[in-house]
Amino acid sequence: MFDVLPKDVHNRTLLDNVHPEDWKNPEPADRYNLVVLGAGTAGLITAAIAAGLGARVALIERHLMGGDCLNVGCVPSKGLIRASRLMAESRRAAALGLPLAEDAQLDFGAAMERMRGIRAKISHEDSARRYRDELGVDVFLGQAEFSGPNTVDVDGKRLRFKKAVIATGARAISPPIPGLAEAGFLTNETVFNLTQRPKRLGVIGGGPIGCELAQAFRRLGSEVVLFDAAEHILSREDADAAEIVQNRFREEGIECVLGCRLEAVRVDGESKLLQVTCSDGNRREFPVDAILVGAGRAPNVEGLNLDRVGVEFDARKGVAVDDRLRTTNPRIFAAGDVCMDWKFTHAADAAAKIVVQNALFFGRKKRSDLVMPWCTYTDPEVAHVGLYPKDAKAQGIELDSYAIPLEQVNRAVTDGEDEGFVKVHVKKGSDEIVGATIVAAHAGEMISEITLAIVGKLGLATIGNVIHPYPTQAEGIKRAAGAYTRTRLTPGVAKLFKRFLAWSR
Repeated sequence: MFDVLPKDVHNRTLLDNVHPEDWKNPEPADRYNLVVLGAGTAGLITAAIAAGLGARVALIERHLMGGDCLNVGCVPSKGLIRASRLMAESRRAAALGLPLAEDAQLDFGAAMERMRGIRAKISHEDSARRYRDELGVDVFLGQAEFSGPNTVDVDGKRLRFKKAVIATGARAISPPIPGLAEAGFLTNETVFNLTQRPKRLGVIGGGPIGCELAQAFRRLGSEVVLFDAAEHILSREDADAAEIVQNRFREEGIECVLGCRLEAVRVDGESKLLQVTCSDGNRREFPVDAILVGAGRAPNVEGLNLDRVGVEFDARKGVAVDDRLRTTNPRIFAAGDVCMDWKFTHAADAAAKIVVQNALFFGRKKRSDLVMPWCTYTDPEVAHVGLYPKDAKAQGIELDSYAIPLEQVNRAVTDGEDEGFVKVHVKKGSDEIVGATIVAAHAGEMISEITLAIVGKLGLATIGNVIHPYPTQAEGIKRAAGAYTRTRLTPGVAKLFKRFLAWSR
């Protein structure tokens, strides 16, 4: 049985839903419209939609149904982040006349138990029994491998298919740092098993996973050092957006060791020593009690016999697919982290819908048509959609950009959440939105308005005509639209208006 620790009532409920110990695989149908390998988000959505449309579907999972999102990703991380945000808000409450008692401490074990309880409660949605009993999917638990041009073997049973979908996801990997494996480390796949808070935590990786968990553990009371070879955290984002988060980290006591190379890890008694060489040549050593690796993912392509069925793949990049998510075998499609650069739950969901249409109904849906937003759930959050200025420049697209600091948004000021900005990019000389970045406490909620505008081909001027409730933080988007509208009032037009209004008095 799979080891999900601790073995409490919450994790027993989780396992009973996503990998029941007494599960018996069904007898295979004569032939399936669709056999789906992997029951993470991409596989679950593919199977649910296809079965709902009348297809005979088999879903195979070797580990835990729900994949990373439910078990070791979105759900547990956001549960932990919520507890850490509440702690941070409590500390800031003194400014509102509600000082926190000096000896007040958060119960780390209770926060982790709450997270496990939330995960267990949500797990019913992804459960083997629900997919079998409510959705009509044949669920097989075990290792799948292609055995022929139209067959997959699992647990001694052979499944025949018309089409198949590879949705086996990806896993955390560790950087090749001497001594790291021997010292031992956590990843997102093991960190949520903790019941005791590490006093000193070293986080390797300044991307979304590393940053989210570094801030959460710092707020929960750990001393945190964050390491990354880049010059600023969240290197995919614009430097001004990353800088706001980085400054918040430093204010909260996270030590950011950037532009440095991790040379080795060694154990000294109960401490793990991370040895670093910085760009100025200086060498430093950082003692920690635990190491969390939040850098690097590898696609799950091993053991599937992909060579046997003519599916091209790369151990680092994953399964090769075309714009319609079809592999080099026209009978087989792929979706989610195993084949896409966008490694988000909502991207896997969108890909699953493309696959169902293209595999079962001769559809011609394209991955390149997707407008993909994303959000990093630090505090403040960083959300983005569309092009960055550097992308636009590379494509020869000239931009006009409209930026509104949150200190000009009254709701952000009243909430004490005025660090950040709303920045919207349009094609030069027009109101066609091509991208946006929002840094705000609730940026993930706000970015959808911009995403909808891009998908619906609504210009920034249209957003300016939308009535936004006052006061809300989304008014920052309206203010960006107002900044665009004011540029339409050229000096010549302003002069004409002035003459007209003087004449009409």
